Amino acid sequence: MKKLIGLLLSVFFFLAPMPNALAENAVVKIVSAPRQTFTGEFRNDSLAQELTPSGRLGLLVYVPKSRSKTWVIDSALIDEVNAMTSDYKVANDAAPIGNAIATNWLMQLKKISSANDVISLAYGNPDVTLARRLAPSELKAYYAFGKTRLETFLGRSVRSAAGTGLNAGTSRITNAQRASYSEARKALTRLSRVVTHTDVSNLRMKLAQLLTPTLDQRSREYFVTSAQGAVAAQTHRLRINPGKYQITTEKANLPVTVINQFPVDVVVSIAMLAKNTRVMVVDFSNITLPPNSKTQLALAAQVVAPGETTVFAQITDSEAAAIVPPSILQLNATVIDSRVTWFTTGAAILLLLAAVAQSVRRVRRGRASEI
Repeated sequence: MKKLIGLLLSVFFFLAPMPNALAENAVVKIVSAPRQTFTGEFRNDSLAQELTPSGRLGLLVYVPKSRSKTWVIDSALIDEVNAMTSDYKVANDAAPIGNAIATNWLMQLKKISSANDVISLAYGNPDVTLARRLAPSELKAYYAFGKTRLETFLGRSVRSAAGTGLNAGTSRITNAQRASYSEARKALTRLSRVVTHTDVSNLRMKLAQLLTPTLDQRSREYFVTSAQGAVAAQTHRLRINPGKYQITTEKANLPVTVINQFPVDVVVSIAMLAKNTRVMVVDFSNITLPPNSKTQLALAAQVVAPGETTVFAQITDSEAAAIVPPSILQLNATVIDSRVTWFTTGAAILLLLAAVAQSVRRVRRGRASEI
């Protein structure tokens, strides 16, 4: 009987949960709501407070080492903290206070997690269910990008959270905000077809933060507006200058300026779409735009009839897919095409001959009546 009681006590000892004071949290999740806007400055400096040893994120890393922990990290947060280690701006013009705090926190995170398993969340910690429904291929990119960024920071391999359910939470995003996210994502996807640069790819990945469950409605609207401005600024870096042209000859070469403000070569085609048939224009194919350049092209125009014509100048890729919004060229032709001239001249000659013939007939009738 004593042996049976002893066996039961042993089983109870091993199966019963340990007291809270002795139990360790097996999973440590390093996530936070976004603070850095899509144009680079910080909305406020509240993240610095979270990173202090007594702050929410500080309490997670300023602890004794333990080999039984698993760290689940959003590398978008790491990027924001890393941005604080150098000169950064706060949107309300307050003096930044987080340089040293951010540097110390990053060093401690590397140190405390060095002996543990690390899992990378999808970049920006989005609502995975929503992201999969809106853009499944983009969600795969968020996972891959987050893993790469975290491995670069830690200097070692980490696991991806894809399929683990660790990106938990439901984003309370409105239909208008969802549509704004989709429009911004599509705009950057189009731009990335011809522009290979981190300014475009990083901004595209940062859009995942619009889907994170960590934002309240007011904050989400703030960041949606910030994203709209940042995407518009990126697409504006590749454009055709609008212009007004006066055409006084039957054929003309009109100067059209194409601007590339990216620090890389960009190869594009340009489709010229005239609103009417008064003027015929030609397209351009496979134009190489040097980095940070203004390239002037000669647009061949053939006047068919006088009057005003609107031409939509659309930058496209090699497969004729639109890249950025079109520019508008206003053409006003005051010259008459030679075919029209020949037609009107011929009609005038015929009218003149008819008038002469009529006069001759009248003279002959007059002479006949006198006889």
